[in-house]
Amino acid sequence: MMPRTSLITSVIIAAFGLTGCAQDLETNTEQTTPAASTAIWPKLPKTVPIDEDIESKVSALLAKMTLEQKVAQMIQPEIRDVTVEDMRRYGFGSYLNGGGAFPNNNKHATPADWIALAEKMYQASLDDSLDGISIPTMWGTDAVHGHNNVIGATLFPHNIGLGAANNPELIEQIAAITAKEVMVTGIDWVFAPTVAVVRDDRWGRTYEGYSEDPAIVGKYAAAIVSGLQGRSGDGFLGDKRVISTVKHFIGDGGTQGGDDQGNNLDSEQDLFNIHAQGYVQGLSAGAQSVMASFNSWHGEKIHGNKYLLTDVLKNQMGFDGFVVGDWNGHGQVKGCSNESCSQSINAGLDIFMVPTNAWKPLLENTIAQVKSGEISQARIDDAVSRILRVKFRAGLFDKPSPANRALSGKTELIGHPEHRAVARQAVRESLVLLKNNDSILPLKPSINVLVAGDGADNIGKQSGGWTITWQGTGNSNDDFPGGSSIYDGINNVVSAQGGKAQLSVNGSFTDKPDVAIVVFGEEPYAEGNGDLDNLDYQRGQASDLALLKRLKAQGIPVVSVFITGRPLWVNPELNASDAFVVAWLPGSEGNGIADVLFSNADGTVKHDFKGKLSFSWPNRADDTTVNVHDEQYSPLFAYGYGLTYRDQKNLPLLSEEVAKAANSTNKLAIMQGTVKSPWSLQLQSAEKSMTMTSNTAMLDNVRVRTTDRFVQEDARAISFTSNEVSKVEISHAFAEDLRAFNGKGSALSFDVMLTGDVPSNAKVGINCDAACSQGVSLSTLVSSKDKGKWQTIHIATDCFANDSDNMAKVYSPFAIASRGPLDLTVSNIFLSANLGDEDIHSCSE
Repeated sequence: MMPRTSLITSVIIAAFGLTGCAQDLETNTEQTTPAASTAIWPKLPKTVPIDEDIESKVSALLAKMTLEQKVAQMIQPEIRDVTVEDMRRYGFGSYLNGGGAFPNNNKHATPADWIALAEKMYQASLDDSLDGISIPTMWGTDAVHGHNNVIGATLFPHNIGLGAANNPELIEQIAAITAKEVMVTGIDWVFAPTVAVVRDDRWGRTYEGYSEDPAIVGKYAAAIVSGLQGRSGDGFLGDKRVISTVKHFIGDGGTQGGDDQGNNLDSEQDLFNIHAQGYVQGLSAGAQSVMASFNSWHGEKIHGNKYLLTDVLKNQMGFDGFVVGDWNGHGQVKGCSNESCSQSINAGLDIFMVPTNAWKPLLENTIAQVKSGEISQARIDDAVSRILRVKFRAGLFDKPSPANRALSGKTELIGHPEHRAVARQAVRESLVLLKNNDSILPLKPSINVLVAGDGADNIGKQSGGWTITWQGTGNSNDDFPGGSSIYDGINNVVSAQGGKAQLSVNGSFTDKPDVAIVVFGEEPYAEGNGDLDNLDYQRGQASDLALLKRLKAQGIPVVSVFITGRPLWVNPELNASDAFVVAWLPGSEGNGIADVLFSNADGTVKHDFKGKLSFSWPNRADDTTVNVHDEQYSPLFAYGYGLTYRDQKNLPLLSEEVAKAANSTNKLAIMQGTVKSPWSLQLQSAEKSMTMTSNTAMLDNVRVRTTDRFVQEDARAISFTSNEVSKVEISHAFAEDLRAFNGKGSALSFDVMLTGDVPSNAKVGINCDAACSQGVSLSTLVSSKDKGKWQTIHIATDCFANDSDNMAKVYSPFAIASRGPLDLTVSNIFLSANLGDEDIHSCSE
């Protein structure tokens, strides 16, 4: 899921005070879904048998409901956009808290605050004074590595680390603990497990996948579902269990280029063989809900794909729970908006996940569409029957209210020592040892240890995305009461045995250490913002490598602990280390790492390495799709690799030749005839913004229309009509890694034709996450005397981002802003690398 748009787009021309906003559009590339055959898909066993008593209750309740009451069951608003009185008035079937949403909008909300909101919403849903019916609502949350929205909860390693542990029994235990901590806060439903089979490690959600191998994903899906819900007939959905959600159906891990919300082009057989195994086993374990995926399959958004949602999932596989959408995912279906989408309901979506204030028009439009016959009454009845069936199975009609349930308010269970002990075990078992030259590990605890690197004493960094906040950013160690950093664990072990641990982020020291443990790696990120264009770690600014080399130059042995959400090309860092440990994203129990790095006092092994790579490790920076069982398979470290202390072998020096960026050409099309996916064209004026979805768009004093240059509608005519500041940009909700277009000879290129004068304050720019420049004055690029003539402009990208790392997160690769009347037409917008002898506008002094 995504958070609200306040996090989406920052300013391109800060002096103009414009706030960016972007929404995804259905890809404009017409493609044909391959010929389909449901015979590929299995009939699944009825692990949760049909209960005729429940079916009778569903039918009886459904017969009493009005259309308005039924549609309300299908609407899932978000806590920032719905009030208790809204719940009383409409009786929504469910609601959610998205990433970074908390009761009272307070990040440090206590478990009591969570319970209080759950109780108020529940009681309002039962109050029939306004909506005329009493049906308990249910609260859904993303508890994806523990109850990760709540301060003080136990945070387990992210899925990529759990995959390396390859221990389904441990995974089921982790899920059961997560369910308990969730139930303490009065919440009924968890949006987990993620069963994506990741095929391209550039994807920013790679760490949410257990493995590139469907076999591990399938086993884990069954284990997580069983842990969250309980096993059928054995406390199933009882007082200590929650409703689970297998997600994201289907193919999210196999999009082209690893693009989040992108297009999966696999054949139907591969879709089943690779991407469906988590659903086969998760649903066979009794999962009661499935979340539809943002991605497309052969150009058709899953949220609108009737074949996959209804013919395959419900009819052929026999799934009788409900299908919930992802964060306004219905709005990306062709012909839909966030406020209206009969196509998704007709395709088989049962619940709209609709954050922002779009829930009310969506509710009203859906009711109108049923009345007009656009959506059949039978489809509504089927959706609501599925929702009610799950509520009856979960005992929501019989259980006490959230504040009075068996585990509610038992705050001692949040971060309980027994729960943390399991998380610590998971950390130990997830660690993968890539290098241990001269058997430097394990270290004796009585030595003098320098602990360096910006990840050493940083619980937020080691926990990654989906940690308290959506992206996992903005946290400090104080936000993790009861947790431990990696340094904490090292210091505790060493101090207990008379050794010494010096903490120094930059590697400075007073007493020369016997060894340096350097903890470094990726900064936290979540979906979209984590997408890369290749796997070169710290491309363009290898500060961590410099630290390793500096320590090695002083004759200090170096043990590297790498924090990462995916395999990355780190050959130089491997060469500069005597030992190299992949810690993934270990969560709140950083002390589990010292358990393995250090021996007992007598030098015997305390805990050996158990982790094995569940993802192949790249041999080159552009080895982005190296997967086990590929016909051509040449990773640096193969799937299943992982040293133990019994292995006595040294890793030779590795090639440090940096591969070319993953782009197969030196050009990236931003607009060539159409605006290219994943971007869309946005108009902005003051605090308002809108997406261009047809051949004309107007917002206050800015207007854009399609026009013909070479072929039909291959250019955009832009008109600014007043002295008020406005902007037109091509942008996306998520940042793109465009560092491949920031070297010498790299440029933003576009064709432009003026049809009027150029105001002095009109600018062209690129909008990035960091300190991009204020843009380049349009008047320095074109002249009014050239009106009516097409010109090709090349602007050096270092005009916008003088530090290559700025281009790592680009939200808008092209924007024009003006504070005065301006008329022009643009076409053929590209980012180019190594442009050669072209006339490039430079901003160098």
